Amino acid sequence: MPLPPAAVRRTVRVVLDGERAGAATVSVTFLSSQRMRAQNRRTFGRDRATDVIAFGMRHDGHLVADLYVSPAAAAAAAARFGVPPREEIVRLVIHGTLHALGQDHPDGASRVRSPMWQRQERYVQRAVRLRSR
Repeated sequence: MPLPPAAVRRTVRVVLDGERAGAATVSVTFLSSQRMRAQNRRTFGRDRATDVIAFGMRHDGHLVADLYVSPAAAAAAAARFGVPPREEIVRLVIHGTLHALGQDHPDGASRVRSPMWQRQERYVQRAVRLRSR
């Protein structure tokens, strides 16, 4: 259940504005688990599905980014963590946007204590508040 395009734009904008990213072109593509696995294998050599893949670069001060999000991974994580599926999709779009901006986090359990993760969760709360208006 991907987000409607307007909600995707608002979600990305929350992060871009919060990070003072300036001009940006960000595409968000929702992929099936199978296609996400293929993208992960092709890009990183990891033969498994993942939740989000992000590419970002600056060109003349302008961010150009491509995000790939797995709604199936979002649904599974939402069930595991007891949050609405749409909130988890918002979280993945935000997570990918932060990665495209150059943010990173450690692997493993410490990732949820990382500065990137803390930022992400603040943006999730902002985006969820905007959606409920």
